[in-house]
Amino acid sequence: MSQRVKVKQILSDDKAHYEVTVKGWVRSFRNNQFIALNDGSTNNNLQIVINAENTDAALIKRITTGAAISATGEIIPSLGKGQKVELKASTLEILGDCDPEKYPLQLKNKPSLEYLREIAHLRFRTNTFGAIFRVRHALAFAVHRFFNERGFVYLHTPIITASDAEGAGEMFRVTTLDMKNPPRTDSGDIDFKEDFFGKSTNLTVSGQLEGELGAMAFGDIYTFGPTFRAENSNTARHLAEFWMIEPEMAFYELEDNMDLAEAFIKSVIGYVLDNNRDDLDFLANRLVEEDKQKPQQERSEMGLIEKLEFVLHNEFVRITYTEAIDILKNSKHNKNKKFQYLIEGWGADLQSEHERYLVEKHFKKPVILTDYPKEIKSFYMKLNDDNKTVRAMDILFPGIGEMVGGSQREENYDKLVKRMEEMHVPVEELSWYLDTRRFGTAPHAGFGLGFERLMLFVTGMSNIRDVIAFPRTPKSAEF
Repeated sequence: MSQRVKVKQILSDDKAHYEVTVKGWVRSFRNNQFIALNDGSTNNNLQIVINAENTDAALIKRITTGAAISATGEIIPSLGKGQKVELKASTLEILGDCDPEKYPLQLKNKPSLEYLREIAHLRFRTNTFGAIFRVRHALAFAVHRFFNERGFVYLHTPIITASDAEGAGEMFRVTTLDMKNPPRTDSGDIDFKEDFFGKSTNLTVSGQLEGELGAMAFGDIYTFGPTFRAENSNTARHLAEFWMIEPEMAFYELEDNMDLAEAFIKSVIGYVLDNNRDDLDFLANRLVEEDKQKPQQERSEMGLIEKLEFVLHNEFVRITYTEAIDILKNSKHNKNKKFQYLIEGWGADLQSEHERYLVEKHFKKPVILTDYPKEIKSFYMKLNDDNKTVRAMDILFPGIGEMVGGSQREENYDKLVKRMEEMHVPVEELSWYLDTRRFGTAPHAGFGLGFERLMLFVTGMSNIRDVIAFPRTPKSAEF
C-alpha cells in the first residue's frame, strides 16, 4: 500500500506520475467524477478523479460533503483550472459516512460566524477556521522559538493561586466545599480552612508574580499559558479564559523591556508572514469581502498583509504619557468632540479610541507609551523620581489599541511595601513575593501580551471568540 501523503505536500511539490494514498474529508463532489478532498494541512483541496463506470453505484452515493475517505492512485498533471496536479484514483474507500441531510456544514450556504460559534466543534472544517487555527499554531511556535533562541527558560506558573496579581478582584473561585452546606467560622463566614487547599484559591489572572521569582534565579524567563478573568463582559474583545505570554527579565530596565517587546512582536509576525502566506492571503481576502458590507468610515484603512508589514517595517514611536495627553488634548478630534471620552487633561485613563488615534491618525506607526500616572497603574511598577509617574510601557497597535502592557518592576523593598499599603494590597499574603526584594534584589522588568489580542491583529478577525478554539464567555462554556 502507498504511504499516506498530505495534500499540502502534493500541491507544493508539483511533481507528477507517482503513486500515493491520500486521506481526508470531501468538500464537494460533482458530476459523479470529481472529488475535492481536504485533509486540514492546507485550505487548498486536491482534486480526485474517479471513473464512475468502474465504481460501485452504492459507493458513489456515499461520497457526500463531510465524508471521510481514503484514495489511492497516480498523481497526474491536471487539465482543469485551479490546480496543477490531481489524483487519478484506482481505489477508493469510505472511512466515515456523513449524512448530507443532517450535516450542518453545507458550505455552499456560506454559514455566518455567529452560526459557526454555535457549532464550534465543527467550525474547524471551514476554510476560515482552518486558516485561523493554522496561524494560531504557527504564532505559538514562533513565541517559543523567539525566547528559546535568546536563552529564556520557559516556566509553568500555577493555574490555581491564592494571590490576585492585578488586584482586580474578578477571579474564579476554586473549591471542593459543599455549595449547599459550606462549613462556617464562628463569625458566620465560609471556613476555607476546611477547603482542599486549606485557604481560599482562585484561577490565576496572571503568571507575572511567580514569573519574577524565576527571573531572580534564571535571569530571563517567560510564561505562556491560560489565564482567567471573571469579568461579566460580553464584548467582542473579552474572554473569561485566554492565553498570556509573560516574560520577566532580571537586570532589565524600561528601555531594555521596550527593545525586547518590539523585537518579539516583529519576530513572531515575521514568522507567520514567511510560513503561513496562503492562510494569511485567504484571511486578507475574507477581510476585504467583510469590509464591503460596512459603511465607508468603518472599513479598514489597510489590508491585512499591509497592516502586518506596517508593524514589521516601522520603528515603534516612543513617547511619554504626558506627551500623548498633550497631543490628544490639542487634537482636532478632541476639540470637535469626536472622542466618546473627551481628554480634559493629565491623569485621564486612555481609552482604546485615544490609543488608536495616536497610532492610526497622528503617528501612523505603532506607538510605545511610557511613564503613566501611578494612580492608574499596578502596585509593582517602579516609581519615577517625580513620585507621580511609574516606569510603565504600553504598546499600541492599529485597529486594536493596547497590545502589550509592561513595566520596570519596583525592586526596592521599602518603596514596594509603601505602594502596597497605599493600594491596600495585603503585604502579609505576598511575603514570598517580597522575599525577592529582601534577598539579592536587582532591577528587573517584564511585560504581558494577550495571545488572542495578537491573534485578532494577525488574522484580521473582529471577534475574539473566533480566534480561540472553544470560547469561554458569560453564560457560555460549551464543549
